[in-house]
Amino acid sequence: MVLDHEADHPSRWAAMISIAEKIGCSAHTLNEWVKKAEMDSGKRAGVPTDMADRLKALERENRELRQANEILRKASAYFAQAELDRPFKR
Repeated sequence: MVLDHEADHPSRWAAMISIAEKIGCSAHTLNEWVKKAEMDSGKRAGVPTDMADRLKALERENRELRQANEILRKASAYFAQAELDRPFKR
């Protein structure tokens, strides 16, 4: 919407202020939305939303796997020590 009506105003910021008043948000919020839309369409440098979401999911999965590995490592050490402490059976 901002990009469509940018020519009707003296500047992009003026267009954002006008449109923000009409849709009930701040011009700064609308500016962030426009930037994100430009990144998603490739008109602006930056990470597209879908790639950022994918990266966030992979980082979460990586963190969970590291935690699971740490739990398994500690359990393995615990049970190995318990085996060593057990009296020898004849």
